[in-house]
Amino acid sequence: MLKKMRWRFIGAAMAAFTAVVLTLLCFVNLWNYHSVTDQQDEALLRLMETETQKMPFSPGRGTPPFDDWSHFSPEVQYSLRFFAVHYLSDGEVLRVNQDFIASISKSDAETYADTVLESGKAQGYESGYRYLVDTTEDETVVLFLNSEREIQTMRSLLWITLAIAAVCLVVVFGLVVLFSRRAITPYLKNMEAQKQFITNASHELKTPLTAISTSADVLALEYDEDEWVHNIQTQAGRLSKLITNLVTLSRLDEEDPFPVRTEFSLSDALWEISEPFVSLVQAKGKTYTQDIADGLSVTGDRTAIQQMVSILLDNALKYSPDGGSISLTAQRSGKKAEITVSNTVDAAQTDTSRLFDRFYRVDPSRQRKGEGSGIGLAIVKSIVIAHQGTVSVTSDLRATRFILTLPKHGD
Repeated sequence: MLKKMRWRFIGAAMAAFTAVVLTLLCFVNLWNYHSVTDQQDEALLRLMETETQKMPFSPGRGTPPFDDWSHFSPEVQYSLRFFAVHYLSDGEVLRVNQDFIASISKSDAETYADTVLESGKAQGYESGYRYLVDTTEDETVVLFLNSEREIQTMRSLLWITLAIAAVCLVVVFGLVVLFSRRAITPYLKNMEAQKQFITNASHELKTPLTAISTSADVLALEYDEDEWVHNIQTQAGRLSKLITNLVTLSRLDEEDPFPVRTEFSLSDALWEISEPFVSLVQAKGKTYTQDIADGLSVTGDRTAIQQMVSILLDNALKYSPDGGSISLTAQRSGKKAEITVSNTVDAAQTDTSRLFDRFYRVDPSRQRKGEGSGIGLAIVKSIVIAHQGTVSVTSDLRATRFILTLPKHGD
């Protein structure tokens, strides 16, 4: 249990930290992307004005109406590399302005422009260039601004932030692992104190309870049909069962509740617990059927698995209606053994998600009648998990079914 709790704590801590790191990483890179793109778009707008008004662009000298480049660095105007393709309204190329770039030929410029016009977008990125499309009645201008340096800067920032995030995650993971035991120590101490209390209380209660049960049995010999004596015996038995279940549940919370595990015949174990159950079912006026495959075997604690199935059978007997039916099946399912305990119902269970919670009862009125404590299904879940198995429940208008799967069955 300690190991599972530590890794749950580590997983939760790392998930929270990872979410924070990813949020910061996305924020930084998106902010940088928008900042760079906005600057590129503003430069494109200034250059587009000179293109559409047929005014020559002259770096360093005010070119109306853009005589203010004050919020750009002084070198920006000298480092701009751009080209433009002008189209007539009928789609014919009017002219290509490639005076401020040497790496693009006229045919290349036209190819880039055709690709952009086919995409139907007014602005965006195309092969390392930021472009802007301006359409008037007379012509369409596609302006490209070389953005390779800016794109490389954005990529570099992305890789740097990813590297920093990875290093932070590794460092924080190491620190969380290092201090995780200290962080969960108070909880473990509380759990240990709780288990110790249950153990001590059970020992203290068993002695007077045994005396009460023995006295009631002696009284029953003399007053066999006395209602009060019978009630004492019933409640003493119920209390004894409750104490036993609490101790069992406390033991199942240990890291390895079944240190000694052996391979045994699951088929034989199920037959053993089903034989005495038949008479109980018949006494209640209900029907019982079973289908247990031969040769099933699992590795684990035989007594615990028998207890687990017995709890489900008792639960089925308790919650099936008068004249209802109960069934037990055990079959191979791939590399696992599958056990199903089902019982007919008057109405489907509307909420099955909490059935395995400790002290939870579907019908609280049954507690007042002395029927169950809400611990049985919690014990079932703990036992099946300790054996690396699974347990699930389904319910419809016909029946409620508990399905157990246990690994390592024999052929």
